[in-house]
Amino acid sequence: MENAAPRSEFMATYDSPHPLYAMAISSAHTHSRNFPNRIALGSFIEQCTNRVDIVSFDPDSLSIQTHPSLSFDHPYPPTKLMFNPNALSSLRNSSDILASSGDYLRLWQVGDSSIEPLSVLNNSKTSEFCAPLTSFDWNEVEPKRIGTSSIDTTCTIWDIEKSVVETQFIAHDKEVYDIAWGEARVFASVSADGSVRIFDLRDKEHSTIIYESPQPDTPLLRLAWNKQDLRYMATILMDSNKVVILDIRSPSVPVAELERHHSSVNAIAWAPRSCRHICSAGDDKQALIWELPMVAGPNGIDPMSMYSAAHEINQLQWSAAQPDWIALAFSNKMQLLKV
Repeated sequence: MENAAPRSEFMATYDSPHPLYAMAISSAHTHSRNFPNRIALGSFIEQCTNRVDIVSFDPDSLSIQTHPSLSFDHPYPPTKLMFNPNALSSLRNSSDILASSGDYLRLWQVGDSSIEPLSVLNNSKTSEFCAPLTSFDWNEVEPKRIGTSSIDTTCTIWDIEKSVVETQFIAHDKEVYDIAWGEARVFASVSADGSVRIFDLRDKEHSTIIYESPQPDTPLLRLAWNKQDLRYMATILMDSNKVVILDIRSPSVPVAELERHHSSVNAIAWAPRSCRHICSAGDDKQALIWELPMVAGPNGIDPMSMYSAAHEINQLQWSAAQPDWIALAFSNKMQLLKV
């Protein structure tokens, strides 16, 4: 197993003025000629006014460039950031679209030298109260759709071209913590009720539970659907060092459990161009890259490589546009690693 701190020619570091949490890398489809690799970074400050900074990364020179005109205030810490995965039909121009979740789902137009708010999508029935959004996912197959997850037990599917709710599901018995699209009309979610459920927009009356926490009501925090092989998804449990790999063809029994972290896992990401590689990161300051075997051995699976950070790792993103690069967020730093 490779260990360690990568050599400086395989790493770039950005120091933020704020603690970081949410992070997004622009997709291959939305490259601006001027800024081919944009990264949006959300602050995690315990007050209402937070910040989103957009920087750009040049993998050839390993330089990270700041763009003060592309920083903007955000209400509350964004729980997730994501650039549009494809060119959008009715929002088409030379700029990227960035989505953020927090109190509401917000869309921002990112130009070469400015950011413009596009829309604020609010499904709250009362003006005084909104149930915070824990996460969202942008549908790659039909990019007019974004699905949000909320602490009010619902998942809401938005048509962002029309700025309307397409449909809403009471998805779980407790707070919904994450959502991930599989196909154009199929998504999954995880919840404080300890279940992974799959939904189909064509059958709103039913969902399929494909996994439940071994200890009842242990919350599931994150969900990642393998876009290279939709039979597989990964989830993490609260306060657990395990990454649970699921095969939707054989519900309830994980096909693998990755247990080499020494404390809680916080983030997971599948490789964008390989169906058998996944990265996980956590409170043990480790980012581990795993190659999933066809058949797991009796002693479990060891990671193929490992990176040590200076602090607990809160977030990771595996770049779809530059699949040799992984971004990690810890404390007030964002670090890009060549894998």
